[in-house]
Amino acid sequence: MPGNSFGQIFRITSWGESHGGGVGVVIDGCPPRIALSPQDIQPDLDRRRPGQSSIVTPRKEADACQILSGVFRGKTLGTPILIWVPNTDARPDAYREMETMYRPSHADFTYQAKYGIRNWEGGGRSSARETIARVAAAAVAKRVLGHLAPGLEVIAWVGQVHRIAVDVDPLKVTPPQVERTPVRCPDPKAANRMIRLIESARADGDSLGGIVECVIRGAPAGLGEPVFDRFEADLAKAMLSLPATKGFEIGSGFEGTRMRGSEHNDPFVMRAGKVHTASNRSGGTQGGITNGEPVLFRIAFKPTATIAKPQKTVTTRGHAAILRARGRHDPCVLPRAVPIVEAMTWLVLIDHWLRQRAQCGSRPRRTRSSR
Repeated sequence: MPGNSFGQIFRITSWGESHGGGVGVVIDGCPPRIALSPQDIQPDLDRRRPGQSSIVTPRKEADACQILSGVFRGKTLGTPILIWVPNTDARPDAYREMETMYRPSHADFTYQAKYGIRNWEGGGRSSARETIARVAAAAVAKRVLGHLAPGLEVIAWVGQVHRIAVDVDPLKVTPPQVERTPVRCPDPKAANRMIRLIESARADGDSLGGIVECVIRGAPAGLGEPVFDRFEADLAKAMLSLPATKGFEIGSGFEGTRMRGSEHNDPFVMRAGKVHTASNRSGGTQGGITNGEPVLFRIAFKPTATIAKPQKTVTTRGHAAILRARGRHDPCVLPRAVPIVEAMTWLVLIDHWLRQRAQCGSRPRRTRSSR
């Protein structure tokens, strides 16, 4: 089946191209009677939109959303919800050169190889503009989980740009700390260094990659569907479906390979009559199911593929060529990736929450003492 949909019960289907009429999403499986309006969605779209600062793409888009179906008198109907965001600053002619050339590390060649046709206007369907659909759908998911799971929290931040990394306590990072700087890094000193580095890369016609870190707080034990739909497996799929992603790790990740089992295991302890782990190297999941501890994971993003430097490539006819890229692009995708990572996390959470409720007949809960 075509891969434009995500989720089992809370299922979204995204549509649209970067420089077409707009992008949007159809949400199926949303519970009824949830209060919802465009004003509930717009703040999240504003965090993702281009043109926010000097270190992101200068494309000017309001990204104003419209709800075209599935809501009546301010409440969800339980029927499919269609959300549309029109493109108002598209400039397809800026990509005319890409009609006959393949951009290095872009999806131009692979889309042509798969379909025998491609939209060369800004990357078409492979553009990061498609992520508007995910962010809009996640805003709806948050509204639903606000009713079903009050206290559930998802926070992402830029943990590394190029070789500049931060060391923060993921249990203490707050949204205001993340939003304090345009790079969305909760460490002010590191953030200033990151901004200077991104500005330097842009001035040099180049780009940078890095790591986004994310934590889920307040997730109960019991979310996840072994064996193929493990909670962390769906998280990994969600994150690696994002443009420019190249790596995913949870808990101790690759660092855990350097430990012995006696060092890595998380001992169980009782706190306030509930089962907890003394450490959290598992990253909040065991056996593919959440264990009630914070879920900690990281996503690697490659440097933006479009750069201002001339690059060697070939034409669609197989002739060697030099590409001088045009258009408006992020010199580093990390700042705008933060709300998108959060969005995909919310989509995984709501789908597994509803699946747990459907199969087990109750909301997930932490395991209590048997006394």
